Amino acid sequence: MEQPLLSIVMPCYNEAATLPHILEKVLAVEIDKEIIAVDDHSSDDTLAILRAAAAADPRITVISHPRNGGKGAAVRSGLAHARGAITIIQDADLEYDPNDYHALIKPIVDGRVDVVFGSRFLGSHTGMYFWNAVGNKGLTFITNFLFNCWISDMETCYKVMRTEIIRGLNLESRDFRLEPEITAKVLRRGHRILEVPITYIGRTYEEGKKMKASQGFYAILALIKYRIVP
Repeated sequence: MEQPLLSIVMPCYNEAATLPHILEKVLAVEIDKEIIAVDDHSSDDTLAILRAAAAADPRITVISHPRNGGKGAAVRSGLAHARGAITIIQDADLEYDPNDYHALIKPIVDGRVDVVFGSRFLGSHTGMYFWNAVGNKGLTFITNFLFNCWISDMETCYKVMRTEIIRGLNLESRDFRLEPEITAKVLRRGHRILEVPITYIGRTYEEGKKMKASQGFYAILALIKYRIVP
């Protein structure tokens, strides 16, 4: 198969309720792409939905973990199979809108930058909890302070970059510490991050939101670690 322009790495864990809808939205975006969906040992019908979708569309590759490893582990598995020139991480819920792909990859395709983050705080958003927003702002402030940068949304899922760059980060996080690890390593290696406004419709905890307050503490430790460690 020819090398696609965009590799979409989609970690999935118990996302059967939203998975058919997000796959439909991603497939509808008119970009030369592949989807690498990683089922992280879900206990619902996630894997069955993915396998049915892959059987119907050759652009979808499905990877199945024999045990739950966390978002970071799922993303690493997906990256190992990415063939595209550019890679984006796509959550399997409906919080992030794939229609933003064009705006996210254009600065890279145009050769202006190699790394683009989609910022929820620069674009249209709704449904974010107040304390989650405060936590995100706090983590972003610490990132800016430690790495002498100025971004608005360190924790965004939409981190887009040339595939050789994200592979070269040698990611090691298995859980949600993946987000600060990617950001820290990108900045430590001297890449400029261009932020693009995106649309964000947050889901509630009743709808399956997985973020917890304790993850903010671990994110701070990760930022400090990757600022100190060579």
